[in-house]
Amino acid sequence: MPYVSMFFGIIIRMFFSEHNPPHFHAEYQGSEGVFNFDGEMLQGNIKSNVALRLIAEWAVLRKTELEENWNNIAKKVGINKIEPLQ
Repeated sequence: MPYVSMFFGIIIRMFFSEHNPPHFHAEYQGSEGVFNFDGEMLQGNIKSNVALRLIAEWAVLRKTELEENWNNIAKKVGINKIEPLQ
């Protein structure tokens, strides 16, 4: 499965068969979550407050690129990699 970004053990993914509302998936130490582009977990089981904070920080910084990828999904074109949190 394609990944969009990876940082601090967190894997961010977006899929071509997505549905609204716009979102991305994050994985961390065997846990998964679905997040909106403001970094809020909509569903999932990621318990680490540090991971949740890092995902939210990344999402806010990369919101424009996330929106571009979401538009690319709708157009059925490639998903771009997004810079990790550093």
